[in-house]
Amino acid sequence: MAKKKKAAKKKKVVKGLWSKNDVKLLRKLFPNNPTAQIAAKLGRPTEAVKKKASRMGLRKSKRYMKSLGRA
Repeated sequence: MAKKKKAAKKKKVVKGLWSKNDVKLLRKLFPNNPTAQIAAKLGRPTEAVKKKASRMGLRKSKRYMKSLGRA
């Protein structure tokens, strides 16, 4: 039987419930930071952060969108 290789250590991906601190941090960071960067900081998948922000009614700031060339 072949031995299973150990996976490279990755940041723990959190599933499920959002703590009050996670929600607070998301609310603070979302308007002016890349979603992927926020996801990495929270240890969650990017899609989970997008969905949570959408459900909370959060939007990227006009200044941030303009900096991306999407005014």
